[in-house]
Amino acid sequence: MNFDGDIITVRPEVAIDTLQKLPNYVGISNKTAGSTAISMNIVIIPPGARAQPHYHDGFETTIYLLKGEVQTFYGEDLAKSCVNKPGDFVFIPAGLPHQAVNLSNESEAVAIVARNDANEQESVRIYTPGSPHTSP
Repeated sequence: MNFDGDIITVRPEVAIDTLQKLPNYVGISNKTAGSTAISMNIVIIPPGARAQPHYHDGFETTIYLLKGEVQTFYGEDLAKSCVNKPGDFVFIPAGLPHQAVNLSNESEAVAIVARNDANEQESVRIYTPGSPHTSP
C-alpha cells in the first residue's frame, strides 16, 4: 500500500464554458488536482436552458442532482428520456448521447458530476440527432 502523496483541496470560484454549453465549476481534474482517472464538477443549468447534445467517448458519467428538475433526453436521436429530481443519482454509460434540460423557467438546476476521465472536457463529443453515431 502506498501512503505517499498529499490531499488536494479545490475551491472553484469561476465557472468555465464547456462544449456542452453549460456553466461548469471544475473541482477535481488532472489540471486542478493531478488526478489520473477521475474528475468531479458542479454543473449549473440556468432556468429554461438545455445542454448541447453530446456524449463522452469511452467514459462513464455519474450525476447527483442537488437542485431542480431535469429531463434528460438520450439514446439514438435522443428518442428516450427520464426526469430526475433532487436526491437522484444518475448513471450515463460511456458513449451514450444525452441532453439535459432544466424544466424550470424560474430557477437553476445544480448537479455534482463525476466521470472516470481526469481530463474532463477531452472526451466530450458533440452529437447531432439524425447523424451517424459510432461510439459504443
